[in-house]
Amino acid sequence: MPSFDALGLDPELLAAVHAQGMFTPTPIQVQAIPVALAGRDLIGQARTGSGKTLAFALPVLQRSASRTPAALVLTPTRELALQVTSVFRGLVAGCAMPVVGGTPYASQRKALARKPRVVVGTPGRLRDLQTRGDLDLSGVDVVVLDEADEMLRMGFQDDLEHLLAATRPDRQVLLFSATMPPATRAVADRILTEPAHLQVEGQDLTVHHIEQRWLRVPAAHKVETLHLLLLDAPEGTALVFANTRVGCVDLADRLGARGLAVERLHGGLDQSLRERVLGRVRRGEVAVLVATDVAARGIDVSHIGLVVNADLPESPERYVHRIGRTARAGRAGLALSLVTPKQKRRLREMASALGVDIAQGEVPTGGAQQRRRRVELQEELAACEAGPHALALVRRLVETGRSAEQVAAAAVALLARQRGLELDPADDDVLPDWVRPVVPREPGEDVDAVQIVVFAGKEQGVGAAELVAALGARGIPPTRIGRIRLGKRQTQVGLAAGAAEALAASPEELVVGERSMRWSVGSG
Repeated sequence: MPSFDALGLDPELLAAVHAQGMFTPTPIQVQAIPVALAGRDLIGQARTGSGKTLAFALPVLQRSASRTPAALVLTPTRELALQVTSVFRGLVAGCAMPVVGGTPYASQRKALARKPRVVVGTPGRLRDLQTRGDLDLSGVDVVVLDEADEMLRMGFQDDLEHLLAATRPDRQVLLFSATMPPATRAVADRILTEPAHLQVEGQDLTVHHIEQRWLRVPAAHKVETLHLLLLDAPEGTALVFANTRVGCVDLADRLGARGLAVERLHGGLDQSLRERVLGRVRRGEVAVLVATDVAARGIDVSHIGLVVNADLPESPERYVHRIGRTARAGRAGLALSLVTPKQKRRLREMASALGVDIAQGEVPTGGAQQRRRRVELQEELAACEAGPHALALVRRLVETGRSAEQVAAAAVALLARQRGLELDPADDDVLPDWVRPVVPREPGEDVDAVQIVVFAGKEQGVGAAELVAALGARGIPPTRIGRIRLGKRQTQVGLAAGAAEALAASPEELVVGERSMRWSVGSG
């Protein structure tokens, strides 16, 4: 890999790059910077977090003329515009100005009057200012479309084409995108002139560097599952995605009610609050952030160790952008998707479109969290210095006939009960009632061909795992068991036809746990 010194950059820009501790460019920077410096249009396709902002910022600053503004950078969101602006300003102080919604027009007009060299903004606000005569784009030499796929998906095509029409006819266009769906390709063909197409990685590799798993979780159990996942999340910020603003608020509130420290980020927040939350995320002060797709576009930090799709995204492109928030700067990253039974087909189609294999993961039991909390309690007790009053109380209890060990055990049990901590390791790995063991089925076999009713349910403490074990004791493997619907006093179980016949041939009651329970075929 060559150094920045070999890419044809001016000494001033090289010094600025080196001052930030950067000496070796990323693959997209190696390919894009020389092409952009040569004045050629280009399409740069590389995954999120690959360093594409610097790949266009350096040539833009080197090639931009004295006209103001000489360069226009379009981004899909306010957060991303502010992030890109900070990259430009890190290279040349005061060279760039953000133009985004949520900021008073008067202050933006005043800033534009100071003639910034580079204007970075969202299409809607830029078009408003250009139409009102506050933003003159006639001298723009270079236009950058950053995350073009997302801009088009958000409906900014008309604004984008209006702004391009206001620039110089011979301007250079640099288009960067993590994915190239047909709509983005069509726009690129229309507005770029004989572009160089730089594809650092194939589309199938845009998420290949991230460990990905999916969990089968009914919608009603998403919050409890997510809670357990977050309790055992790796260090850093865990980023949780919801599809809607309402869903984002609801999820953050419900996780907060379970004792987690949660921040939320969605398009309905005012700009000052959004910047406060993003600032806390960048400083590593946020453990869990629940966000919508649009609001998360400005998050570019290396300490996001876990991304969770609480809601499955609507397209493969959104999936790429979401999980690309983790595994940055060479770090490990994990992406989990909570998938309801009805969404399994959409997940398969998305994985096929991306050319990746997303393995099914195990629903957490909370066991690891319980074990860790027991260790923490033990360490806390070992470090605690008992005062004279506590020792006096223990002596009085010992005088009643109890041993010091019994007194200490009682105190630990009371403390654990107050904290909701299970002391029995046997309870660690008990699966939730709605989880069935994941076992491959026979090809083409209908495992719900026959319904049986077991005359017991949640009120009797019956769970799906116990029923599977009871049927297994009668010679019916999990591969021939279908859906289990737990009710209060009755439970419906789907079985393959042959399995139901074998069960009916020996009509004794099912032994679930240590209890015998009646059952019948049909609705009961």
